[in-house]
Amino acid sequence: MSTYTESHIEQSALRVFADLGYEVLHGPDIAPDQPGAERESYKDVVLRQRLDQAIRRLNPGLPADAYDEALRRVLHTESPSLVENNRRFHKLFCEGVPVEIRRPDGRTSGEHVRLVDFEKPENNDWAVVNQFTIKEGKKTRRPDVLVFVNGLPLGVIELKSLTDENATVESAYHQIQTYKQELTELFVYNGVNVLSDSMWARIGSLTAPLERYMPWRTVDGTDLVPLNQLQLEPLLRGVFEPGRFLDLLRNFVVFHESDAGLIKILGAYHQFHAARTALEQTIEATQPEGDRRAGVVWHTQGSGKSLTMTFFAGKVIADKAMNNPTLVVLTDRNDLDDQLFSTFAKSKELLRQTPVQAASRDHLKELLQVASGGVVFTTIQKFFPDDKFARHPLLSERKNIVVIADEAHRSQYGFVEGFARHMRNALPNASFIGFTGTPVELEDKSTRTVFGDYISIYDIEQAIEDNATVPIYYESRLARLHLDDQVLEDLDDAFDRLTEDTEDETRERLKAQNVALESIAANPHRVDLIADNLLAHFDRRTEALEGKAMVVCISREACVAMYEAIVRRRPEWDSDDDALGGIKVIMTGSASDPPNFQPHLRSKSRRDAVGRRFKDPDDGLKMVIVCDMWLTGFDAPCAHTMYIDKPMKGHTLMQAVARVNRVFRDKPGGLVVDYIGIANSLREALRTYTESGGKGRPKLDLDEAVEVMLKQFEIVQNMLHGFDYVPFIEGTCNHPGQLIADAANFILDLEDGRERFKHEVSKLSRAYALAGAHERAKAIHDEVAFFQQVRGLLAKVAPGIVQKRRDVEQAVKQLVSQAISTDEVIDILGLAGIERPDISILSDQFLKDVANLRQKNLAIELLRKIIEEELHHRARQNLVQSRTFSEMLRDAVVRFQNRSLETAEMVQELMELAKKVREAIDRDDDLGLSPEELAFYDALSQSESAREVMGDTTLRQMAVELTRLVRGNVSIDWSARESAQAKLRTLIKRFLRRYGYPPDQEKIAMDTVLEQADLFGDEWAEDAADAAEPASDYPFAIVPADQARPFENCVPLLDLKVAAGHFSAPQTVAEFSTGLILNPDTTWVALPDHLNPRPGFFVARVVGDSMNRRIPPGSYCLFRLDPGGSRQGKVVLASHHDIQDPWLGAGYTVKIYRSTKTHADDGTWHHTEIRLEPDSTNAVHEPIVLSDAEEGKFRVVAELVGVLM
Repeated sequence: MSTYTESHIEQSALRVFADLGYEVLHGPDIAPDQPGAERESYKDVVLRQRLDQAIRRLNPGLPADAYDEALRRVLHTESPSLVENNRRFHKLFCEGVPVEIRRPDGRTSGEHVRLVDFEKPENNDWAVVNQFTIKEGKKTRRPDVLVFVNGLPLGVIELKSLTDENATVESAYHQIQTYKQELTELFVYNGVNVLSDSMWARIGSLTAPLERYMPWRTVDGTDLVPLNQLQLEPLLRGVFEPGRFLDLLRNFVVFHESDAGLIKILGAYHQFHAARTALEQTIEATQPEGDRRAGVVWHTQGSGKSLTMTFFAGKVIADKAMNNPTLVVLTDRNDLDDQLFSTFAKSKELLRQTPVQAASRDHLKELLQVASGGVVFTTIQKFFPDDKFARHPLLSERKNIVVIADEAHRSQYGFVEGFARHMRNALPNASFIGFTGTPVELEDKSTRTVFGDYISIYDIEQAIEDNATVPIYYESRLARLHLDDQVLEDLDDAFDRLTEDTEDETRERLKAQNVALESIAANPHRVDLIADNLLAHFDRRTEALEGKAMVVCISREACVAMYEAIVRRRPEWDSDDDALGGIKVIMTGSASDPPNFQPHLRSKSRRDAVGRRFKDPDDGLKMVIVCDMWLTGFDAPCAHTMYIDKPMKGHTLMQAVARVNRVFRDKPGGLVVDYIGIANSLREALRTYTESGGKGRPKLDLDEAVEVMLKQFEIVQNMLHGFDYVPFIEGTCNHPGQLIADAANFILDLEDGRERFKHEVSKLSRAYALAGAHERAKAIHDEVAFFQQVRGLLAKVAPGIVQKRRDVEQAVKQLVSQAISTDEVIDILGLAGIERPDISILSDQFLKDVANLRQKNLAIELLRKIIEEELHHRARQNLVQSRTFSEMLRDAVVRFQNRSLETAEMVQELMELAKKVREAIDRDDDLGLSPEELAFYDALSQSESAREVMGDTTLRQMAVELTRLVRGNVSIDWSARESAQAKLRTLIKRFLRRYGYPPDQEKIAMDTVLEQADLFGDEWAEDAADAAEPASDYPFAIVPADQARPFENCVPLLDLKVAAGHFSAPQTVAEFSTGLILNPDTTWVALPDHLNPRPGFFVARVVGDSMNRRIPPGSYCLFRLDPGGSRQGKVVLASHHDIQDPWLGAGYTVKIYRSTKTHADDGTWHHTEIRLEPDSTNAVHEPIVLSDAEEGKFRVVAELVGVLM
């Protein structure tokens, strides 16, 4: 087998499903109008008959109308929001469909109709379908593999070729995003999405960004698949085994409201298996012979421990063996407004109840004395009697109480002070399970006595391998402060005293030591030095890496002092308004605090508002200063740096630094900057971690990242050995853009130079993003910027690479050198002074300008790119032309690589080939054929003998007739159905013989015609299907032409193909305000009674979901031609000729209009910026921003009057 294609991967996947007990179906075999059809229409995404049969089988004895009502409710969508519809379906899937049943005696009762049997998976219908064609609106798409349970499409699998360098897991993700936009009905029922090229495999939820698609590295939770082994089969077996798949969908899915809208969260493999194991251990612990110890789950910070606890709680509550238990969730914090309670509260649908906070000891006792049920949050303080030597009163003797302890280890709960004894006195028959993000010390026997041994470990090494977290680097900046020696000595002494083992010390002594250290740390001169150093460091860091910072100070006084020092240096960051400003202090206090504290004292709701700003990567809040708050239970993935000026140790320290280990876009790591001397505490934490069996390192020294950066820098530098780019670095180059082009030209002369250079510079950029604030990074800043510019240019002229949509944002930034701005090297054409053509046909002048480029290697790459893109564009339109020219291009490239062609000869050969491509494009006009007819003409005339025998006139006549023949006999999926292929093959054979086509050329011609028909087939089939669609789909009445009185009883329906989210194909809205009929084919429609037709009104359909908060995708909308006046904040239909959308090209869009203006002294004004803003639940959509230079090409065509649905 020469290549391992998508088809091979698909067949391998289907074999795995067959092994798991699924029925394997071929999409075209169950398509409409087939003998084995299971769908009435290509619009159907649910296999209704299977669903109907499952409903009746799993719910015997119900009246027929109950089954029909359940089916109707499953197939009906209620919201314009895809995620809301998915949430609604998920509830029906898990709980059953509520229906009302009328009994024979006339009474009514409620029942829940089950859609699936969770207890006995074998009672369900399991099927997997490949190449399942779906038509929605004007789009026809064919996902690779769909997983059906009882006829419901719960899984979408998108596969890419293992050997195609452009077919990656990332491109599979983009494909899924396209499906979500265009096949919304399919994703109403979506449970999981899988992306794979066989080697790499990832699973994610409906709303997951790419970085949250995770591997599934185990089948049954025992052995892990190494990263260097094929990952698809273990994922398929681990996820889609029927019992596990139902468990995953039922117990490991939650919907949470976020600042970006409703998101769907799917449990990862370590959470899935940890919760399942924990449940087994808990059931065993609660048995009469059990020891009431369920064990300890150690999942490293940042890996989703709060969610793991939530999933475990959900499973315990749902399990019948637990007999409706009460869960007591213990934290060591007085402040219950942390992430854990928030996560549980947001997951009340999974928990089937709302968690409750115990406000007092009496309230806790009241909550625990109920017969059963409940999720109660409390703190350890509630289990300490006022007299610590007294016996804690009995709270409950129930045996189905499960105590879930967060951060279960000695230092958190102070077992030596009798906590364990008090808990046992209060809840003598309860079972205990502990969850921790840091390891339990070997010498900590108390923790094991209460909770038991580890039952699940997910350590740092595994989390980083899975991209569940990023590594943390450590940098000490004590030496850079140049403090007085005595100050440093005092600081060290105080710190050493504070970080000793203080278990036996009195609180008074500890407080006195802390006050001494606070006084030294808050020295004004020291604070000023840190503020200067910190800001300089942060500026350098954020130049290379997008993100934010947390500053940890020793006291509230120190927090305020640091804030004041920073805003003296950055006055633009200062603001008392919570919604404004670049820095905030997060702390609590009272009216008795000093006046300079008061602006920083916020209620919980105000702190939450600031937190939302800090979590938003696009918000201007860049830095927060904290003392105790937000150091645990606060997630801001965009935070990449923590500046520490507070002594911490052990678990407290490890929890704090984990704030910067969250995954964010392509963030390579978090950084902890030490201003007070926590190195020894970190080393002690590392010792504890290693001795506890953890793999990987809690922190890495930044010096290691610096060494990696310098080594990578040397590799890139060596690739440019012999090329003089010093003038760029020194700023003496008059034409830096030309120097960048020369460097790219130099790289292209190296063997595999372009790909090697791009790869090595990407690695250098990530390394620099980590170490960019280091002194040794400053020295190479401009050289790294130069390398990035050269890489960017090479990427732009890379042949055959189609630029991807920006669905995946980046954190690693391109450096900006003093020598050149980013915009200066956007385009090699601009560097050469060549005007970019506004049409695809290449003019002689354009080709000549490219050939005259001084950088001949770049000229070759650019010509090759131009030709390849044109051939890629024409591949569907004309197979024979595309193949012929592609072979010519491949031959020229091989000869050039073998040095059979010199550089100048290669340029000339590509020039000639480009001209031939252009001439071929013009042939349809010369021959009097349409592009489709020309394609079949070329298929028939590719043989010289056929041209001689048939003659040109006959071949043209045959092409016209053959186009009609093929067009009239193709249907959706025809090429995947043997019967349809056989029928068309027979028709073509008869056609060729009727014309006397040479028999020896018949097979070649027939095969080529069928291949070309396959390229045209779906589009033609879609057109035929569209033409056959009944007008009853419209939300209005069609007015017959002979009854139409334009703009009196009707308005025109225009086929603008408006795309909410993307500019569509360019068209013109005719001026019909005079009431004249636009053309004989115009469709006229009546408006609802509450709307009166007016001149300038028209109806058009809006597709896409970028306005789905106001306009459901596919809705028909009423517009009126632009009446002029202010448009600010209105929904408009706009056009722009030059904006190129990745999918649809130039044309129209529907958006909210915003603009800013500037006024001249003479009273005139012009726009400085026009923003067309989406209003969508889908965060992928971004505003379209037009500058004043583009204003002349932009116009508002119409305003939205209303949505007709």
